[in-house]
Amino acid sequence: MQKLKYFTVGLISLSLLATELLWTRVFSAEFFYTFAFLIISLAIMGTSMGGLALRLFPKMNNEKLFGFYLTLSGLLSYLAPVLVFKIDLDIANMFASFDSILKLILCILILSSCYFFGGISLAILFRNNHKDMPRLYMFDLIAAGISVLSSVLLMNFAGTQYAVFLFSIPILFAAIIHTKSYFKIFPLTSVVFMFVLISNADSLLEKETKEPAKIIYKHWDAMSKIKLYEYDKSARGINIDNVANTPVYAFDGNFDTIANQNPSPWMIDVRYLIEKFDNCSFLSLGAGGGGDVLQALAYGATDVHAVEVNPHINKMLVEGDLDSYLQKDSTNYDSLVSCKDFTGGLYLDPRVKVVSEDARTYVKQFESKFDLIYSLSSNTWAALGSGSFAFAENYIFTTEAFIDYWNSMSEKGFLVMEHQIYMPRLVSSLIDALNELGIKNAEKYFAVYSMPKARRKILLLSKRELTADIIQNAFGENLESSYSFKKNIFPLNKDENNLINDIIKTGWATNIDKSKVKISPTTDLKPFVAQLGKWANFNFENLSKVKKYTVFSGFPVTKVIILIIIALLIVLFVPLVVLPYFVKGPKLSLPSWMFFFIIGAAFMIIEIVLMQKYALFIGASFYSITCVLLSLLIASGIGSRYSKLFSNKIVFGSIILWLILDICLFHIILENMSFLPIYLRSVLVSLIILPLGFFMGMPFPKASLRVGELVDWGFAVNGVASTLGASAILLIVFAYGFNIALLIGAVLYLVAYLLIDKFEW
Repeated sequence: MQKLKYFTVGLISLSLLATELLWTRVFSAEFFYTFAFLIISLAIMGTSMGGLALRLFPKMNNEKLFGFYLTLSGLLSYLAPVLVFKIDLDIANMFASFDSILKLILCILILSSCYFFGGISLAILFRNNHKDMPRLYMFDLIAAGISVLSSVLLMNFAGTQYAVFLFSIPILFAAIIHTKSYFKIFPLTSVVFMFVLISNADSLLEKETKEPAKIIYKHWDAMSKIKLYEYDKSARGINIDNVANTPVYAFDGNFDTIANQNPSPWMIDVRYLIEKFDNCSFLSLGAGGGGDVLQALAYGATDVHAVEVNPHINKMLVEGDLDSYLQKDSTNYDSLVSCKDFTGGLYLDPRVKVVSEDARTYVKQFESKFDLIYSLSSNTWAALGSGSFAFAENYIFTTEAFIDYWNSMSEKGFLVMEHQIYMPRLVSSLIDALNELGIKNAEKYFAVYSMPKARRKILLLSKRELTADIIQNAFGENLESSYSFKKNIFPLNKDENNLINDIIKTGWATNIDKSKVKISPTTDLKPFVAQLGKWANFNFENLSKVKKYTVFSGFPVTKVIILIIIALLIVLFVPLVVLPYFVKGPKLSLPSWMFFFIIGAAFMIIEIVLMQKYALFIGASFYSITCVLLSLLIASGIGSRYSKLFSNKIVFGSIILWLILDICLFHIILENMSFLPIYLRSVLVSLIILPLGFFMGMPFPKASLRVGELVDWGFAVNGVASTLGASAILLIVFAYGFNIALLIGAVLYLVAYLLIDKFEW
C-alpha cells in the first residue's frame, strides 16, 4: 500500500467525485433537480461517516480489509442508483406518506454506502500516511479535478447512463491491486458484473413515465437528457430532462407555404414586427427545435441568429448523420428521417447563424444589432445542475440582462419575451433596468399580454415609445375563439386591476403581500428567478402535497429541502462527529476540531459561488462547471504540495485578499472581456481562480500535519461541514447574493487563521 498510496488516492478520488457528478445528472433528469439535491447532499455524507467509523472502530484499520472496502465502494457506485430506480421512489411526493419517507431514507442509505466504504479507504490512507499529507492531498485534489473534466467528456461521448457504470473502473482497479491472492475474484467479479449491466444502462437508469408520443430518438450527455417525440408526420417535439419541451416543425423548404398559411401556425406570430424592417436582424434566445427560426425566415428576416445553449439540439438540426441513431423499434423506421431533413435543412440556410452558446453571454457581444429579439419559454430549470450542491440558473431574466437586451436592440428594435410563470418578476426587473438606463416614462416602452387559453404571458419591449397601433397589432390577428388569443394586461384599455399592472403603477415592493409568489426583481448577483416560493406559504399540511412544480405556485419547496438537509446535519451528523470525545483514545483539541469544520464549510461556500457566478461570463453551464472546478481543484492540489513553504499569515491573508478582489474588482475586468470566444473566457476565469485555489489547498494539509493520526477524525468533521456550508450558503445567496456569500467565506477563513495561529492545539 505504501508504494502505491498516491496512485490509490487518485483512483479513489477519481471515481468518487465523478460518481457525485454523474448521479446528480441522472437524478436531476429523472427526479427534478431540487430533489436530486436532497438525495445527493445527504448521500455523500457517507464519506465523512467512513472517516468517523475508522476513528471509533480502530480494528477497521486493517490492511487486509482495504481491498474489500474498495470493492464495495466500486460495486455500489454503479449498483446503488440502479437499486434506487428499482425501489420506485416517487420523489415528487416524498412527504406524502410514511412509506414514502421510508423509501427516501432507504434510497439515501443505499447511495451513501458507496461513499461510506470510499471514505473508509481514504481515511485509512490519510491516517497511516499522515506525515505525507501534503502529497497525498495533492493527488486527491488533482484526481478530483481530472474527474470533473473526464466525467463531462465521457457523458458527452459515451452517454451519461454508461458513464455511471464506467467510472467504477478506477476504484475497482485499485481494489484489484490491493486485494490479496484469490480474493481478487471479488473486484474482478464486480467489473464483470458492471459490463453485464451496462448493456441495459438505458432501462436501468430511467424511470417509467407515460410519454405523450412515440420516442424515436434519445441522447443523454453532460448538458441534458434529450428525447425526440414523433407526434405525426408533420410534428415532432424535443423533450429536455423530462421537463422542458420545444417543437420541431416539418418543413419542405417552401417558405411561401408557411408565410401564406391561414390561420397562422404560430402561437405567437411576430410577422407584423418583422415586416416593419426592410432587412430584419432576428435573434432567437433559446432557439430549441427551430420554430423561431422558421417563422423569422418565412416572414422575411435576412439575418437570423439561432442561439441555443444545448449544442446537441443544434447538432440534431444541422447535421444529417442522426438517422443511424434513431430507435429501430419504430414501426416506420425505414421512413424516418433526421431532424435536419425533417426541417428541410432549415439551419443550413445562409441567412441563419447557428450558435451553441448561452444566450445572455452571446447577446452581450453586440451593440445596436438586433431588430427583433425573441424568447419563447426559455427555462432555467431544465439545465445541468452545478454539481450536487448548486441549482441550475441562467442569467437571461435579470435586471442587467434587460439592460444588455436594450443595448443590443437596433434604434427601432423590439424584444418579445414569453413565459408561463415568471412574468411578474420579469416586469419588476425590466422596470429597474429602464430606470437604471435613465429612460423617462419607462412604462410607455413596453406592453404585457395574457394568453388565457395557453396560460402564458408575453412581454413586448420597444426601443421607442409604443404606439397604440403597435400594441394592438404586434402579434397579428387576434381571434377570441383561438387558442392563441391574447389580451392586454398592461396598458389596460379600461379600469381593471391585475398584479402586473399594480407592479408597474406602484412598484413591486408595495405589492409583495398581494402575490403568492416572489415578484422582486432578480439581478446577476441573485439570478434565482425560479425560486418563487415564499415562507408565508409554508405549512405542514401542504408539505404532504408537494410536487416538483409546487415552487411555481409559491410554496418554498427548495428552501424547505435545504432546511431539511441543514436540520439533519445539525441534529444527526454534527453530533456524530463529536462522538470521539466520549470514547477512549486521543482527542482533537477544540480549536483543531473547529478549524477542520470551518475550512470545510468555507471551501465549499467559495466553490459553489464561483461555479454559479462565473457561469454568466463563461456561458453554458457545463463549461463553467468544468472550468471552475478543474481550475480550483488542480490549483488546490498543487497548493497542498507546497503548503509547508508558506506561513499561516500568507496563506490565509492571500485567500481573504483574493476574495475581496473577486467581490470588488474582477467583475469589472470580465465585463470588458465578454467579446472573447468561450475558450479564452474559460482561460481568463482559470487565471483568476488558480491563485485562489493554490492557497485554498493549504489549510487542510497544514492542520493534518499538526494532528497526526487524528486526521481521520478531522477528515470526517471537514466532510460534514462541507455539506452544511454548501447547503446553508444557498439560503444566503437566494436572499443576499453571491458577493455576501464570498464575504462570509472570507470571514470564515479569517476565523480559521486565528484558530490555527493563535491557539494551542
